[in-house]
Amino acid sequence: MPKPPERIAVVGWGSLSPLGEDADSTWAAVCARQSGIQTIQETWAEDLNVRIAGRVAETAFADLEPLLRRRADRCAQLALLAGRQAWAMAEHNRRGLDPTRIAVVLGTGIGGLATMHEQHSQLSAGGPSRVNPLTVPMLIPDAAAGQVAIDLGLQGGAHTPVSACASGAEALMLAQWLLQDDRADLVLAGGSEAPVNRLGLVGFSAMRALSLRNEAPEQASRPYGQTRDGFVLSEGAGVLALMRQSDVPAGDALGWLLASGSSSDAHHIVAPEPQGLQASRAIEEALQRADCKPDDLCAVQAHATGTSLGDLAEARALRRSLGSAADHLPVYAPKGQLGHLLGGAGAVETILALQSLRAGMVPCSMNADPLDPEVELAVTGSGPVALPDTDRERLLLKNAFGFGGHNISLVLAAPPQPSARA
Repeated sequence: MPKPPERIAVVGWGSLSPLGEDADSTWAAVCARQSGIQTIQETWAEDLNVRIAGRVAETAFADLEPLLRRRADRCAQLALLAGRQAWAMAEHNRRGLDPTRIAVVLGTGIGGLATMHEQHSQLSAGGPSRVNPLTVPMLIPDAAAGQVAIDLGLQGGAHTPVSACASGAEALMLAQWLLQDDRADLVLAGGSEAPVNRLGLVGFSAMRALSLRNEAPEQASRPYGQTRDGFVLSEGAGVLALMRQSDVPAGDALGWLLASGSSSDAHHIVAPEPQGLQASRAIEEALQRADCKPDDLCAVQAHATGTSLGDLAEARALRRSLGSAADHLPVYAPKGQLGHLLGGAGAVETILALQSLRAGMVPCSMNADPLDPEVELAVTGSGPVALPDTDRERLLLKNAFGFGGHNISLVLAAPPQPSARA
């Protein structure tokens, strides 16, 4: 198995989630054990059997230009705001770069679902003349990547992986390839999703994929929990600024994307392969390309949506791939607090994973207690877990899987922080 020619540095990040309007506030809310899941108050949800979701606060859109609020779907708006945050954070490292050598890779699972729903309603109620002429460019999945490229003047290519809930992580893998193949000098990569509307909730609910705990929204998302009953739909976006190690001054990297692995289940359009056979192949490929063994890891961040089939398939894949290391490696399931951001999940959660490595601790997995006895993993419980005090780089495995059998695994790293060793 070939090793990556050069490691990839993270030099900036931005995110919006149900827990915060940027990466720092989201991380602070995670550490404070807050939940981003709330009851939907609008009248359009009154007759739905699912009336809970994770939503980004409207105050997050206050600085977005009125023209973009009218001409961009909420999915693209979230990507624009996260992209601007990452761009600003990377200012020191991107200064002077040729814009034709800066690319964008932003994944999404669905894209402009809100626009599709709204414009179909307009068509049904008022006929063809009521349909917005920008309907198609607003709803197409690549709109977010295109809008970010336009907004920041980036001419090195705008790409959009559409691989359901693995899209954000797949975007990071593609960005890694672009940089290692010397097709770009900097890549803004991540994912965005805005599915919280009547059509989105009805569609996922019809699949019986969503939790029905309307009366207890903060307890509804229960990854790996014995009493889980489905995931909670959420919205958000995450964007990371990535560069080659050789182009980044020592000390500027926030963390590292060491390697990635991918596979496809080739099993079912919705259900994962139950034994996690192909998911484990993605995990093992990522570890091999990172040139590390399971015992070199200090933690795992699981995809873990809170569905019975998905959680068990991932647990079996991790047990198969990690062997005896799975007995003690802390496994963190962030969707207990965030809900499921679909195409935005892989990127927002990767930022959380890097923050976790830098802080030297793995957060608790909300609502995982009592743990499903079939999940034979060291899932973090009611409190955070401190990472070992060591001078070695801390390595973390991050998973992202999606409908259609898409499997992406990443190996992330961050140097130990002085505060963590104090």
